[in-house]
Amino acid sequence: MKFRDYYQILDVDRSASADEIKKHYRQLARKYHPDVSKEPDSDTRMKEVNEA
Repeated sequence: MKFRDYYQILDVDRSASADEIKKHYRQLARKYHPDVSKEPDSDTRMKEVNEA
């Protein structure tokens, strides 16, 4: 299994609070949701964000 840095995926510091992590998750979920995003790899990115 390959190591994945979830903090890097969510673009937060390791010392981030739970509220900051939640805020960044929601921003990325809105950006990469397959029903909203026009980017070709949005479904893959959304899966990464959900896993993190």
